[in-house]
Amino acid sequence: MKRPANVVELCQALVRIPSVNPDGDPGTPHTGEAACAGYIADFLEHCGAEAFLDEVEPGRPNVIGRFPTLPATDGRPKPRLVFAPHTDTVSVGGMTIDPFGGELREGRVWGRGASDTKGPMAAMLWALHELRDRIPALPIEVHFAGFMSEESAQLGSQHFARHHGSYALALVGEPTGLQTVFRHKGCLWADIVTHGVAVHGATPELGENAIVKMAGLVTALDGDFRELLAEAGGPDEWLGSSTINLGMIRGGTRSNIVADRCTLRVDLRTTPGLNRSGGALALLKEFVHHHAPEAEVLPLPETFPLDTEPSNPFIDALVRCGAPLTGAPWFCDAAFLAAAGIPSIAIGPGSIAQAHTKDEFIAVTDLEAGAAFFIRYLESLAA
Repeated sequence: MKRPANVVELCQALVRIPSVNPDGDPGTPHTGEAACAGYIADFLEHCGAEAFLDEVEPGRPNVIGRFPTLPATDGRPKPRLVFAPHTDTVSVGGMTIDPFGGELREGRVWGRGASDTKGPMAAMLWALHELRDRIPALPIEVHFAGFMSEESAQLGSQHFARHHGSYALALVGEPTGLQTVFRHKGCLWADIVTHGVAVHGATPELGENAIVKMAGLVTALDGDFRELLAEAGGPDEWLGSSTINLGMIRGGTRSNIVADRCTLRVDLRTTPGLNRSGGALALLKEFVHHHAPEAEVLPLPETFPLDTEPSNPFIDALVRCGAPLTGAPWFCDAAFLAAAGIPSIAIGPGSIAQAHTKDEFIAVTDLEAGAAFFIRYLESLAA
């Protein structure tokens, strides 16, 4: 296998390996993370790490790398850091460029995952490659974890947190413009269901229309509840207020039948303050029950906010190396690691504005700056 000569060639190589998340409509038959994970394992072994694939679902492994380390001078166990990007990408449907081309032009690498998150992953891996001979002597243990399934269900990070012990910090790879995302919003999706009585459309007065019942709820959720949600946890200096989006609605079976069921799916993005005050689900259930006592609230799995203590010395080192603290309205694997007790932040080169786009790219200058930053960060821990 030809070895990449620099971080740009490494990013190109990663983009050229399809690793599309199979959930939903992937837009290609080439799904799953196994091939990408295998390539990364080989690269890590070339860098001197012990690498292995840790299967989470059939054919969908995490890839784990553990670098050798020398005993600490004081005889104590070294703190462990893990670099943790994800290996899967979103769908390639509707892309206007070759999703797996990894083309280099206009000072950019183009293709699915170039920004989210094979570019940040390449920067992390290249830093480990460049420091491979010095890593054992660092005052920390250095590990790498490439997570499957981040783009749907986050199964890889949850599996890792359950099976691979504690860490002093997880650096989750995301395109943050090399800022340290130590706080981000959580996410709750829920289906709200109203019920009616189906009768012939010619005599609607004999039935109960679930769509009409939902109409009143839609108005209340888009007005009073939106305000209540913003007030409940208070404004967050990094994230603003919690929000709700009324994303999908479906009701009835035919135009000549009074609808006996209507379902509204909502998307709530939640602050740590709301989570501490009781959470979004309790607030939503109470509000819906007050306005429509017979309606159901059916929650989907919830992602909780990230709220990592910024005084962590390894986070402080990131800031001192030029990665200022920031917040984000999106969520990522860091929240699942943090929920399991692993202090976590998200960081990486590139812009989140390019993630999931039809012509995704990352700038060469960002890739090079990312690799240089992670080298500088690891070197600073030895100072």
